[in-house]
Amino acid sequence: MNALTTAGTKDAQPQRAFQPSRIRPGANRLRLQTLVRLRWLAVFGQTLAVVIVYFGLGFPLPLGLCLAAIATSAWLNIVLSIRFRANLRLRNRYASLLLAYDTLQLAALLFMTGGLQNPFSFLFLVPATVSASTLPLKRTIPLGVLTLIVATLLAFYHMPLPWEPGEPLVMPAVFIGGVWTALVCGLGFLGIYVWRISEETKRMSDALTATEMVMAREQQLSALDGLAAAAAHELGTPLATIALVAKELKRENTSSDRESEDLDLLISQAARCREILSTLTARDDPDDKVFGHMKLGVMIEEIIEPLRVDGTAIDVSVAPQDGIAHEHVREPVVARNPGVLYGLGNLLDNALDFAVSGIVITARWDDENVSISIEDDGPGFAQDVIDKIGEPYVTTRPAQWRTDVTSADMDEGMGLGFFIAKTLLERSGAWVALANRPQPSQGAIVRIIWPRQVIDVDAK
Repeated sequence: MNALTTAGTKDAQPQRAFQPSRIRPGANRLRLQTLVRLRWLAVFGQTLAVVIVYFGLGFPLPLGLCLAAIATSAWLNIVLSIRFRANLRLRNRYASLLLAYDTLQLAALLFMTGGLQNPFSFLFLVPATVSASTLPLKRTIPLGVLTLIVATLLAFYHMPLPWEPGEPLVMPAVFIGGVWTALVCGLGFLGIYVWRISEETKRMSDALTATEMVMAREQQLSALDGLAAAAAHELGTPLATIALVAKELKRENTSSDRESEDLDLLISQAARCREILSTLTARDDPDDKVFGHMKLGVMIEEIIEPLRVDGTAIDVSVAPQDGIAHEHVREPVVARNPGVLYGLGNLLDNALDFAVSGIVITARWDDENVSISIEDDGPGFAQDVIDKIGEPYVTTRPAQWRTDVTSADMDEGMGLGFFIAKTLLERSGAWVALANRPQPSQGAIVRIIWPRQVIDVDAK
């Protein structure tokens, strides 16, 4: 078994075709309105700082050039707001270009106001941090390199720091080197930290969306039973009317044998339709305990029945825990939960994919817990990823250890299969544990454990 597979063999093509962008098209892109608002905040802050330094503190600085640099950002915001919709989501290339502009505009202001001696030089971290949180790594790295280049240039080339006239303030080289080092460290730490957090958030969001899609599909399939019952109920009356009218027409018809045969056919087909509808209404009431509830062993057999077609051996053992007599602890009765059925079916599919000779399913229960173990004799879980199993998009495919797998079957997958199965089972109250079989045996073990009062409908 390999838990790091695609979303299961059920509905394999839709699962393999899954891409986060198909679930949330453009959702990860940076909105133009976000950049515009951040730039307006920068324009306001820069203007306020320049005005306070020049008019409030009386420090000399190139006021006209500074205001011109600030006005350039303001005009850019105005043009963007007029030309494009505020809710436009930018392509990554254009978003990175706008953030690069913000870096260069800040560099121009710092050049005119002391370079890295200016305490506002820490603002270099802002565009790179925004890029790390919203743009892919290949766009963030060039922006970080640009920031390092301009910061290095500003350490050597800049206009004097605004200070008291006649008393120029010159910082020692060690101080400038410390500021540059702090910027480099901050850029690296914040960039990597924010990027990792953002990536994990996006991956988890996309994977949960895929899980919700699977759940919705399973619920739709379950809802078909109720729709069939409603259709059977609604169609019963018109079918009865058709049968009654056909019988009356046959009783009145005494002239044509051909018409009589047609009426007999119509009556027989109406009766057949009623039989079909009565079968539907007899089996798919979701509140019917006979259909909606089943014993644990019956649920397992229902799941594995479609999986026996490939000839792989499937051994099933359903019994109380060792040392407990059957008459003392009855077999749990479980509800027909689409999430549990799908989750267990997915894990069994995975076990069959990687089993060499067969799999073993063991169901045990006592007064407190109900457990199902799935064991195979495949390669087991890889040691370098076993701690990550259960996270979305973690996969070891293609299955190169199999010698009987064709290149067409070696699907690298999205690594969502086990994540979806584990999420659905945990939503039902289960705890999912993973391990490899002890040496010298080979294979993987997946154990699903429920508190009995959670899974057993008669214990609630």
